[in-house]
Amino acid sequence: MVSSLRSFLQYLVMIGEIRAELANCIPAVPGWRAANLPVFLVKSESKKLLKTCDRRTTKGRRDYAILLLLMRLGLRASEVLNLTLDDINWDLGELNISGKGRKHRVLPLPVDVGKALAFYIRYVRPKCLYRQVFICVQPPYRCLGDSSTISTIVRRALIAADLHPRQKGAHLLRYTAAMDTLSNGATLFEVGELLGHCSIDTTAIYTKIDVAALRELAKPWLIK
Repeated sequence: MVSSLRSFLQYLVMIGEIRAELANCIPAVPGWRAANLPVFLVKSESKKLLKTCDRRTTKGRRDYAILLLLMRLGLRASEVLNLTLDDINWDLGELNISGKGRKHRVLPLPVDVGKALAFYIRYVRPKCLYRQVFICVQPPYRCLGDSSTISTIVRRALIAADLHPRQKGAHLLRYTAAMDTLSNGATLFEVGELLGHCSIDTTAIYTKIDVAALRELAKPWLIK
């Protein structure tokens, strides 16, 4: 709204309707970094979300593996989309992730995620020339379109689970993974390593959600 108003006032000067440069009088709207808290699912909601996947079907098996990757490892939608068969080191139990800004990191492969991936790849994934792990369930078999496809899978699962968080894309499960990791005793540095953050300042937003820990730091009001 502020930008539009400034542009309009500059336009009025340009066409000669007004002479004063009023656009410079419009104050900037303050924007506070990390003002919004991340939205995440609690454990009972996460279980409910996974149960929406019908693992008797090809689509259900694929979506179940995708949701687990997002929920347990906090991967970005693009990282799930670009994950290839060559990125899975079964012998060492590791995933090679090509992250944001062409940065790579190696993550441990949890047992439940590994089982879901192995079953999907071995018994369900359509045979095709593509090396991406996740493939369309209907022919012609090709890799998923873009990152929005991953977020759509999450949104549909949320609707099926009758869950209504403020955020409904893949990032919701990334936040969920971060909070689960913190609640299990991990440090902020370890959470940042998991998520592939370049700066600890990016990870610090999660400290604002740990209400139990913050309560211990809060000083009681002094009543005179």
